[in-house]
Amino acid sequence: MSFILTVLGSSSALPTSKRFPSAHVLNVDEHFFLIDCGEGTQFQLRKFKIPLSRINQIFISHLHGDHIFGLPGLISTFNLLGRTSDLHIYGHNQLNTYLEFYKSQFGRALTFNINFVPVKTKKQQVIYEDKHVAVESVPLRHRIPVTGFIFREKEKERNIRKEVIQKYKISIKDIVNIKKGQDYVLPDGEIVRNASLTIPPFRGRSYAYCADTLYFKGLAERVKNVDLLYHEATFMEKDKRLARLTMHSTAAQAAKIAMLAGVGKLIIGHFSSRYTDVNDMVREARETFENTETAEDGRQYEVPRERKDT
Repeated sequence: MSFILTVLGSSSALPTSKRFPSAHVLNVDEHFFLIDCGEGTQFQLRKFKIPLSRINQIFISHLHGDHIFGLPGLISTFNLLGRTSDLHIYGHNQLNTYLEFYKSQFGRALTFNINFVPVKTKKQQVIYEDKHVAVESVPLRHRIPVTGFIFREKEKERNIRKEVIQKYKISIKDIVNIKKGQDYVLPDGEIVRNASLTIPPFRGRSYAYCADTLYFKGLAERVKNVDLLYHEATFMEKDKRLARLTMHSTAAQAAKIAMLAGVGKLIIGHFSSRYTDVNDMVREARETFENTETAEDGRQYEVPRERKDT
C-alpha cells in the first residue's frame, strides 16, 4: 500500500535549468493525484514515469501562471492519447473561465469530459472522497484566492486472526462485526475481547500541500499532526520584508508552522530563482524544525505504513 509523493516542480515564478514550476503527484495505493500543474508538468510526468492514464483528479491551488500554465498542454496530451475517462479538476471558480476558454479554442474535439469542481478558498472542507482517501481544502493567504490541500488516507478495518476463526467457529456475520471492532460472545456467554481476535489496522497517513501563502500562525492548527507537510519557502529570513510584501513565506516561517503543527516531516520548496544554493534555506529551517528537506524535482518522499497501537 503506497503513499508516495513525487515532486515534479519546485521553483517559484521563474523556472530554472534544474527546477520546473510547481507540480506534485501523490500516489495513494496506485491512485495518482496531481497537485498544481506548472509549465512543463507533462514533460516531468513522462520523465519520472508517472502513468498519465491513472491521473483522474487535478487539484489547483490558485491561478498564478506558475501553478496552471501546464494544464493546456497536459489536457491536449490526454486527448492525443485517446483518453476517454472523465478528468476532474478542482480549484477556484475563476479557473473554470480558463478551462472554458481552452475548450472553446482547442478542445472542441476532446475525447473525454472535463468536470470542473469549484473549491471555496475560505473554508476548510472535504472536496473529494473515495474508498482510499479524503481530500480537504485548506484556506491560505496570498494576493489572490488560494487554497492548500490535505490528503488523508482512510484506515482499513481491523484484520481478524485466521486461527481464531477456526478456534471459535466464527460465522461470516460475526467476522464482519469483529472487523468493525466488536467483541465476540461465546455460546456460554464468555466474552472474547476484540484485541485478542484481531490485528490493529495500519494508521491512515496524511500529506498537506501549502502553496503560496503569507505566514500566519493559524495555519498550524489546520495542518496539525500531518505526516508530511509541503510548505512554500520562497525567501530566506534576510528577505522577510520582501516575503511579506509579496505575501509569501520564508524557510524559517515554514519551519515554525511545522513545529507548531507537530508534523512528521517538512518539505520546503517554491524557491525564488534569486537563490542559487538552497542549502542555506534548509539550514535556516532546520534551526526551528530539524526534520526538514528540500523539494527536489524528481525526488520521492514516502510515508511508511505503521500499525495503530490498539
